Amino acid sequence: DIIPQPLLDQYLSMTDPARAQTVDTEIAKHCAYSLPGVALTLGRQNWHCLKDTYETLASDVQWKVRRTLAFSIHELAVILGDQLTAADLVPIFNGFLKDLDEVRIGVLKHLYDFLKLLHADKRREYLYQLQEFVVTDNSRNWRFRYELAEQLILILELYNPNDVYDYLRHIALTLCSDKVSEVRWISFKLVVAILQKFYANGANALGLNFINELVVRFRHCSKWVGRQAFAFICQVGMFSLCFYVYIKFG
Repeated sequence: DIIPQPLLDQYLSMTDPARAQTVDTEIAKHCAYSLPGVALTLGRQNWHCLKDTYETLASDVQWKVRRTLAFSIHELAVILGDQLTAADLVPIFNGFLKDLDEVRIGVLKHLYDFLKLLHADKRREYLYQLQEFVVTDNSRNWRFRYELAEQLILILELYNPNDVYDYLRHIALTLCSDKVSEVRWISFKLVVAILQKFYANGANALGLNFINELVVRFRHCSKWVGRQAFAFICQVGMFSLCFYVYIKFG
């Protein structure tokens, strides 16, 4: 009743491999690009009409097709709601996390947008996987790590201070020692955001432990780039606090 059935059938047939060979090799990519719009038009109550097509596209041999879906999965999650997202999109999202970097960047760029739609218990499961984003197929792909630091700044609000200290802290410290200065700079902002998270939630002990770790790791680093990192962290926005630490620990 929403759209003509022949039109819907025509759209669903776009994933047929035979059509890709005889009509257009890019037809599956076009189908993937327009799928969120089709889902919005049909409504979540008619998601069953698209579910099989979406799963077919998500496993397409062309990485460009999977990449297209990865970039829009957060939008589809908003359309479907939390229950359908947990049941039908989370498994596909998990598959994208283990895909090529060209596909992973799609979920990474909107990682916060997707995670915030999940229930807290399901969201917490991804704490173990965030570390995997530090490793890329090509180590020269520094923009991937830059994007990770940007997303982590947003993601901090989704987790409690203990989870941030146990999982995200390690990633931040690793990124602060990156070979690319752009990645280090955004990581310094991440470190400051973590400190602000601790103190905003009254987790003073965690904050002091983290500051002490920064002092040992960077302030007393044998390499000048480490000591420079400590100065930049102070410059980013927590100068007074870090200066106090500097005076106290020397």
